[in-house]
Amino acid sequence: MKTPQGLQALIDDGVIDAVVRPLKSGKEAAVYVVRSGDEVRCAKVYKDMAQRSFQQRVQYQEGRKVRGSREARAIGKASKYGRKQQETAWKNTEVDALYQLRAAGVRVPEPFGYVHGVLVMELVTDADGFSAPRLGEVALDADQARDYHRALVREVVRMLCCGLIHGDLSPYNVLVDAHGPVVIDFPQVVSAAGNNAARTMLLRDVNNLTAYLGRSAPELLDTWYGEEMWALFEAGALTPDTVLTGRFTPEAGVVDVDGVRDAIEDARQEALIRQQGREAADAED
Repeated sequence: MKTPQGLQALIDDGVIDAVVRPLKSGKEAAVYVVRSGDEVRCAKVYKDMAQRSFQQRVQYQEGRKVRGSREARAIGKASKYGRKQQETAWKNTEVDALYQLRAAGVRVPEPFGYVHGVLVMELVTDADGFSAPRLGEVALDADQARDYHRALVREVVRMLCCGLIHGDLSPYNVLVDAHGPVVIDFPQVVSAAGNNAARTMLLRDVNNLTAYLGRSAPELLDTWYGEEMWALFEAGALTPDTVLTGRFTPEAGVVDVDGVRDAIEDARQEALIRQQGREAADAED
């Protein structure tokens, strides 16, 4: 295939040898299957964000570190230079998160480098060696749904123990390889300790997964893993090996129990809308 403009510099520098085919494309990035020596990998080419997208991502920026005072002031003023720095920080955040989470044992694609604004990483494959499907594309029975839910809750705990929250976790940001779920797409990752919306985003992530997998195993809809792990995290008692029960007793007047339950259905609807948006973006490309 014709080499995309964003990948030619990687070929020129010998980072990759050839582009095999497109893998997926969305509003924020296009991913290609590439060859590097004897290895088949994927390359994520980030797209420039419009002002609309920049504004929508403000809530995710809170608590993120900015490397220089000039950059921090520019970002705060939302100047042209500030927006450029914001985009750079946005891309770097995913790269940094992948390295950190991979080192902590979280099931994420292995990163192989970030060159010329392109993230080169592991191509996640299924048992037959083909590109792994997204969780939202896999037919599940009740036992599989329970197993995947258990595995994903454990991954969310490991991320939280690293001080990170995915921030946009859904069945369409999870791939399924021969060994189970692999979490992908981290440009919107949130600081658990530095973002005032961290708890809300954590609960949304867990509720997204629970709502989807609860279609196949309805008893999952009566679990409270997000609330349980956040309470332990706030108390400094959460570890990667903490055994969760899924049970949680909210303090009176502190947690809107009905609202949290309603949020599960809202999360399910949001996941469907996001998938429709991705399909529309794919059709445009």
